[in-house]
Amino acid sequence: MIRADLVIYNANVLTLDEQNTRAGSLASYQGKITGIWPDQHPPEDEIIKSDNFKEIDLHGSTLIPGFIDTHNHILMYGQQKYQVDCRSPFNKNIKDIQQRLTEAAQQKNEYEWIIGYGYDDSLLEEMRHPTKKDLDAINTKHPIFIRHISGHLAVTNSAGLQMAGITKDTPQPEGGHIEKDSLGEPTGVLFEPGAMNLVSGHIPLPDRGELIQILKEANNDYLAEGITTNTDAGIGLFNGEEELDIYLQAIKENPRSMKMRLMILNELLIDNGPFQSYTATELDDEIQEKTNGKAKLDSAKIFQDGSIQGLTGALRKPYHCDDQLYGELIYSQETINHFALDFHNRGFRVATHGNGDRAIGSIIEAYEHAIKNGGERDHRHRIEHVQTATEEDLKKMSELVIAASFFINHVYYWGDRHRNIFLGPDRAKRLNPLKEADDLNILYTLHSDCPITPISPLFSVWAAVNRVTSNGNVLGAEQKIDVETALKTMTIYGAKLNFEENEKGTIEVGKAADFAILEEDPTRMNPMKIKDIHVLATYIDGELVFEKESLKVNE
Repeated sequence: MIRADLVIYNANVLTLDEQNTRAGSLASYQGKITGIWPDQHPPEDEIIKSDNFKEIDLHGSTLIPGFIDTHNHILMYGQQKYQVDCRSPFNKNIKDIQQRLTEAAQQKNEYEWIIGYGYDDSLLEEMRHPTKKDLDAINTKHPIFIRHISGHLAVTNSAGLQMAGITKDTPQPEGGHIEKDSLGEPTGVLFEPGAMNLVSGHIPLPDRGELIQILKEANNDYLAEGITTNTDAGIGLFNGEEELDIYLQAIKENPRSMKMRLMILNELLIDNGPFQSYTATELDDEIQEKTNGKAKLDSAKIFQDGSIQGLTGALRKPYHCDDQLYGELIYSQETINHFALDFHNRGFRVATHGNGDRAIGSIIEAYEHAIKNGGERDHRHRIEHVQTATEEDLKKMSELVIAASFFINHVYYWGDRHRNIFLGPDRAKRLNPLKEADDLNILYTLHSDCPITPISPLFSVWAAVNRVTSNGNVLGAEQKIDVETALKTMTIYGAKLNFEENEKGTIEVGKAADFAILEEDPTRMNPMKIKDIHVLATYIDGELVFEKESLKVNE
């Protein structure tokens, strides 16, 4: 007999197990799947119904495992909803951005910061970054700070530079670059966190209560996309150790919270950091204790380069648009080797940001150093974004069992410009080489890197299957993967990357009752329409946490 407090029937269940089994109904009890049947109705004589029993008629809608997004920045996403939108094509030129910032200034008190996000120099008519001169034309009393769409650059005005104490005599910071004109004066353009943080560190943060509320609101948006497990890829980016405390409180307080995985920035884990003496087990225990098990440690997070579209990704060959420009590594090989070995020995999984192939090669070398000198174990060290990995890089990753989390949305949002401006045709067609990774049996997932691109697992699946750019071109057709595989990159492969393949990621007895209900079956439709499928409902541990349309519930 099978115990059940929830039965879902008249369903099209994609289990995404090894055989890609399909089913028609299922049951769960106390958050775990207890029964799966091929028929549209489970056999009544096999089920013991609990006192709070519910049954749901899906009327043929598709049920799949809850989506797992393995890399995004949910707090940054939530905060941007309250900032000035500087994105294109919403803004066609710098004048448009100036107008929106001016409107924001009119709503601010004197000397209050104006924060914007998302400008893209390669989509503006001027084909350049705004500068302090452009921002000073708006206002010199308000400090202004706007982030590039990549998240790896920003622009500030004279008031912002003055507040940070940045002058022509300011030396270049470690891990960043202050752009200066021919006279040595700062232009206001700041590259990478080492430079950006000199200014952003002076921006007053919302109070703790506001940040917790922002996280709760953002959580609801993610649930609406069918996400049941989520990884924030940079705890400590803005608020250091306090940021972790804010996350833990928000997660604990929210009964509808997703299951969260947290990457902790290396600055918090190294010498003089607040967690310098922690092992991975000790930090994970503390995170789980403070969230009643809703959150877990994911990894130690390192950045080793910037972004391709920001011209800060570290390449082996020069940028297509400038044969003198290669991008820069953030850390020397000796330093990143030291970080990787230290974290490996303390039991941490290491996750390192690498867009350019030179950065990817450096990360692989660091991981190999750690594995060979720190001892082999089931490390599942991972590389983030992996946009320009060469065939040799992928073979080495396969050999060392290094995992990959691909930023597949780049193909749509920047593919044309990577081909025409940044990388050229040959390198661009290999952007996010999923099929090669698949053929080499590399464990890999897809991610949105939200808010760099919108949060939507189905969009990422669509991008991986079709590889269509925003101009309608197919970029690297040979790197397409099939729909079932793409769905697995956002479900069971994510569970494996999270060391949770025995707990979630497929519809199987004994696993968590984490589901997304879709209005259509992505495996039985025109693949170009996958991104347009609506999520009807989301369940975590058998509990309804999002509902777009009322499902028929019998109690």
